[in-house]
Amino acid sequence: MYRVIADERDFIVINKSAEVHFHSQDGNAGVVAQAEADLGIKLYAVHRLDTMTSGLIILAKSSSAAAEFTRMFSAHLVQKYYLALAKGKPKKKQGWVIGDMAKSRRSMHKLLRTTENPAITQFFSHSIAEGERLYLLKPHSGKTHQLRVALASIGVPILGDTLYGGLSADRGYLHAYSLHFDYLGQEYEFTVAPSIGQHFQDIAVSQQLAVWQQPHQILWPKLKKASTS
Repeated sequence: MYRVIADERDFIVINKSAEVHFHSQDGNAGVVAQAEADLGIKLYAVHRLDTMTSGLIILAKSSSAAAEFTRMFSAHLVQKYYLALAKGKPKKKQGWVIGDMAKSRRSMHKLLRTTENPAITQFFSHSIAEGERLYLLKPHSGKTHQLRVALASIGVPILGDTLYGGLSADRGYLHAYSLHFDYLGQEYEFTVAPSIGQHFQDIAVSQQLAVWQQPHQILWPKLKKASTS
């Protein structure tokens, strides 16, 4: 269900498995409740991942630490980076996806052409096989289903994300790959490659992750002009 990546004084970082619920439901413990039971401590969620998404989650150990992380997330002081795999040819191979989001049918969300309170996503991509690309995604906002909608909007829904039109696969190929932040004057960086998923095991993926092993040090171009994709 999860693996502890770091156990710090005020927080832990876990690597959640794909297809694991964040919150408890249907009588089954979610990943936060399970971690609390396993570790015997109260934990506070300060951000979340979709059920299909694997990867890194920060859980605070106290209400005061949770308040500080909540402030940091609200101020965009925690840099998050994700990996995704998708089939097909995108409308653009790198750049920005910007637009307001609204609820749609079947628990879906959609990207709008307006930009009053937009979801903002920056990305790079790299070809790893014929008709298949690996994406490094940097969300600059925290909207529900933001990354899933962003890739679907440029014509390449995430592999395994059937809700948004992705091809069926052994998992939804979205992974919370890296976190970078300063907490109480100390710098932290956590990066964990996905370990589950047939397509994530491709040698071409491993080779590209060697290039992307420190996402926060990549030169991410600044946004010059908002344009909805």
